[in-house]
Amino acid sequence: MTTGYTNGGSLGKHRYSRWHREDSGEDDGHQECYGEGEEDRQHRLTPFEKLMQDMSQNEKVVKELTLGKRIGFYRVRGEIGSGNFSQVKLGIHSLTKGVNFLMTVRICHKEGRMKNRHLLAPLCLMEKLHHPNIIRLYEVVETRSKLHLVMEYAGGGELFTKISIEGRMLETESKIIFSQIVSAVKHMHDNNIIHRDLKAENVFYASNTCVKVGDFGFSTISKRDETLNTFCGSPPYAAPELFRDENYIGIYVDIWALGILLYFMTTGIMPFRADTVAKLKKCILEGTYSLPPCLSEACQKLIKGVLQPVPTERYSVKLIMNSEWMQGVQYPKPLQPFKLEPKYLSDTNTLKEEEIEVKNILEELGITEEHIQNNQGRDARSSITGVYRIVLHKVQKKRALECVPIMSHPDPKEQDLRRGISPYSGLKHTSKLCSIL
Repeated sequence: MTTGYTNGGSLGKHRYSRWHREDSGEDDGHQECYGEGEEDRQHRLTPFEKLMQDMSQNEKVVKELTLGKRIGFYRVRGEIGSGNFSQVKLGIHSLTKGVNFLMTVRICHKEGRMKNRHLLAPLCLMEKLHHPNIIRLYEVVETRSKLHLVMEYAGGGELFTKISIEGRMLETESKIIFSQIVSAVKHMHDNNIIHRDLKAENVFYASNTCVKVGDFGFSTISKRDETLNTFCGSPPYAAPELFRDENYIGIYVDIWALGILLYFMTTGIMPFRADTVAKLKKCILEGTYSLPPCLSEACQKLIKGVLQPVPTERYSVKLIMNSEWMQGVQYPKPLQPFKLEPKYLSDTNTLKEEEIEVKNILEELGITEEHIQNNQGRDARSSITGVYRIVLHKVQKKRALECVPIMSHPDPKEQDLRRGISPYSGLKHTSKLCSIL
């Protein structure tokens, strides 16, 4: 097997496409002309001006805003997921709409100021991360009762869904996907961010061979030697210290979850299984699980090294990346940190080629210098910032700053091993927040 990364912005054919362009009901985005006189007719509204006008005067658009079918600049479509704390719906940005560039709108219900702060905290963490395998945050749209988090859409479906339908992954394929997840986790930990809810349900396919880690609802900032005391996440992925100790160190909890994830990817089943959380807790604390003989010795060694009951004895992320099983795999690299707000675009003398392209696109949409100047200090809770971040991401994809991994055909021996494997029949693993001490 050979692996590598190919340049190009195309996402390829999605495994589990959940939306089609013709379902959007969007118009063709043409600019319209208003006014009675000849001079007025010569002035065509920019897309931005047209959208702002529609949001106040167009009966259909106003009705969509009233009914919640449109949130800010986003048209909200059908539900594509849900959790304990939110719903996830498809969103189409009315200015930057494109066939291969959609976004998810996570709708969270606000319940008092404390709850609101809990929802907003992970957003700051997402903005600190610049990695091709981590879901991006574009914009936050807040209403009286709800918080709408507009994020990158990875339309290929969950890793959990893929394994549930097709059964376990071949080791060659697992290496490519696992390397991206490990690289993303390394980037989080290098920035002192702990995910605390790593699981197959929170890994999303952007293309056939590219995945992105999402759902930072339980993430937190924590230094490598700092202890935490909040039990959160999905019980089947929970490290033993979460059940055993009052405190735990965040990086070790994420690493344990990586081991569970690797086991699930390569076997199609979970290492620790039980009917109740109490029984599951007993299994995890006992630390007994079996490794099927179909796994290579190198893969078994890596799983054993990660699933160590004593946190300090677990493989570090560095050891995982340098393990025998991962030899020959290329790890995605973090992106160069990019500016989260467009105010720097005002200084044209210092702009890079990519940034000039972004500014030109914004100007074509009708985002002027005045809009950018008036937007300063409004962070993600600004429609101008949202447009800027989406356009920036589009340009970066086109310029191949996000590389899509490619994989050759697996060895025939591995194909034979996969025959007769049953798809995973277990339930989806729900994340829980048990206590905040």
